[in-house]
Amino acid sequence: MPDGSLTVMDTKAPPGLFITGTDTEVGKTYVTAQIARALVAAGKKVGVYKPCASGCHPQPQESESQDDPEILWHAAGQPGELAAVCPQRFSAPLAPHVAARHEGGIVDEALLRSGIRYWQERSDIVLVEGVGGLMSPISDNDYVADLASEFGYPLIVVAPNALGVINQTLQTLIVAETFCDGLPVAGVVLNQVVAAAGDLSVASNVDELEKRCIPPVLACTGHGGALDRQVDWFELAGRVCYDER
Repeated sequence: MPDGSLTVMDTKAPPGLFITGTDTEVGKTYVTAQIARALVAAGKKVGVYKPCASGCHPQPQESESQDDPEILWHAAGQPGELAAVCPQRFSAPLAPHVAARHEGGIVDEALLRSGIRYWQERSDIVLVEGVGGLMSPISDNDYVADLASEFGYPLIVVAPNALGVINQTLQTLIVAETFCDGLPVAGVVLNQVVAAAGDLSVASNVDELEKRCIPPVLACTGHGGALDRQVDWFELAGRVCYDER
């Protein structure tokens, strides 16, 4: 791993979870924040890391804002330095490498990887939130799946509770299974991004996914609601991380 960053394969590294989505705008930050709050309530020191972000304010804003890094930092109890949550931020609402080009720069691929070490050195558990889905480009040469593979943390797949989620979720799980040597998946969180508004699939999606997915459906949310099941996220992260060694 570039710049000597720890990986989950290093016995000194804490356990972690890598939160990805079936697509953009499926509620990854919303779900990651809920996981962070649950871990803080359980007495854990939580590190939160988003390797890069676009469509946000270019400088950290310590007051609560709607930008993903600030939401994660506040949910984790404001640990460490806010700037370390997301070392690379871009204004344009585009894929990060395209947004960087709009600003006359590039995504620093080494920093994508080394930035996590700050949190690994001071946390009981690290939550990493990706950008978009596993095959979303995150630099000129990297996909989100590349970072997930290198960090080694098991995936939490956030999927929108809406028509089409079965196909989207299964496609994401197939990518996880076949990318490099395979990415461990801890489970799926089904998130109702918008009010049902006549979408009849909302009532059946959980059962359909539980029948068809090998990784479990860990929890669900109603629109704007909390996770409907208690999950021991720390135990889950450690169990899946180290069972996969």
